[in-house]
Amino acid sequence: MTEGTVDTVEDHQVPAGDPAEDHRVPAGDPAEEEKKGDSNGQVSVPEQSAVPGVDPVDFVHPEGGWGWVVMFASMWCNGAVFGIQNAFGILFLSLLKEFGSEDDEDLRFRTAWVGSLSMGMIFFCSPIVSVFTDILGCRITAVGGAAVGLVGLLASSFVTSLGPLYFTYGIVFACGCSFSYQPSLVILGHYFKKRLGLVNGIVTAGSSIFTIILPFMLSGLLSRVGLHNTMRVLCILMFVLMLAGFTYKPLLPAKTSSTGRCCPPIGQIFNFNIWKSLGYRIWAFGIPAALYGYFVPYVHLMKHVEERFGPETNKEVLLLSIGITSCIGRFIFGRVADYIPGVNKVYLQVTSFFVIGLMSMMIPLCNIFGALIAVCLLMGLFDGCFISIMAPIAFELVGAKDVSQAIGFLLGLMSVPMTVGPPIAGFLRDRLGSYDVAFYLAGIPPLFGGALLCLIPWVEARRRRREKTEALKEEAEVSTRMLEKHQEDAQLQTGESVL
Repeated sequence: MTEGTVDTVEDHQVPAGDPAEDHRVPAGDPAEEEKKGDSNGQVSVPEQSAVPGVDPVDFVHPEGGWGWVVMFASMWCNGAVFGIQNAFGILFLSLLKEFGSEDDEDLRFRTAWVGSLSMGMIFFCSPIVSVFTDILGCRITAVGGAAVGLVGLLASSFVTSLGPLYFTYGIVFACGCSFSYQPSLVILGHYFKKRLGLVNGIVTAGSSIFTIILPFMLSGLLSRVGLHNTMRVLCILMFVLMLAGFTYKPLLPAKTSSTGRCCPPIGQIFNFNIWKSLGYRIWAFGIPAALYGYFVPYVHLMKHVEERFGPETNKEVLLLSIGITSCIGRFIFGRVADYIPGVNKVYLQVTSFFVIGLMSMMIPLCNIFGALIAVCLLMGLFDGCFISIMAPIAFELVGAKDVSQAIGFLLGLMSVPMTVGPPIAGFLRDRLGSYDVAFYLAGIPPLFGGALLCLIPWVEARRRRREKTEALKEEAEVSTRMLEKHQEDAQLQTGESVL
């Protein structure tokens, strides 16, 4: 599912022997004198360094070292969070049997809300998580979030009806996942810059690997130990995730308030400057517009296959196909994006949405299981493309300084389509007796959203031309003023010589 990499700074005191010590500015450097901290060792960033797109201090990313440990911890986070979410289609079948009744006309509609609400809450909390990450730091936010997610998932294993799952699984578990997920992306920017595209591809591949493994594991567990014990086994993943959060050692200096307060002012917490960019505004609304049908296959494809091809069909192979090619797509397109200049990377996302939309519409037309596998392979490949270039596009649109909250706001806006899509598909199935119309309609939003994103390169090119013209005009004015001053000085010197 949707992941990205963001680069930000956070509050942290670096202990003696920390890898950060090797990457600070050498003693005596003017930049070091500007950023001397207070007596407790915390570093404050001077106001004049807060320039969009520029690191607040002269910082050299390690490009490795302890960063590899952090990378694998982040990879586990992506896998645990989105692997469980992507495999909800398997849990969906078990929930229908455990809590459903054949007389319930809205059974699929109500059950789909469990997974849909969970996925939506992960993104809905993202703007809030950005604030907590800036104030508390990556480590505290991630570990606390994983602990909350563990409690929510464990509580879900004890419920005896569908209603409480909306709260325990759909809200508590999902909020914990959100708070543990976003710091795992932020921390990568502390260790990598030149290799950020490669590292991003490896980290986001974690969800693909878990998506490949979990469907088979869940199917075996559900048949042997039942739904409730299966959820308790999944709690192990969350416990390991909590341990992984302890590896997040921040390297970049703190973003502190110029007033010396513990909490920065509201204008610094919620950075609305990103909305001044027309390109970002189009991107922030075009992506959600494309995602109304995005999560539908992950929830309903298993049930559709069971109805179309019979309950004995090896339906888990479809999620396996999506997971494998999504992993491949993240590596391939993550590297391809490094060679595409500027916001032209958007065209990769446009292509991804077009293919995903068309493949969603193809699902009802597949009367042969092999054809459905081919559709899932293509869908996974371009799903990986869409995900792997989220962060690079954000960097291009708003710069490194604002990218954390740019991603946070975007994920928050994505929560609505990710939440409402699957229940609508379940409602259509309950009323029409098949999933055909639901999958046809699920393919329309990606086509519309992709077309909307095509405007971004044109808008950004026009903005750059305007800025270049203004810069040349300002340079010309400065040159004119300097020439006039030079002439005035020459006239004064000539007058003094005459006297």
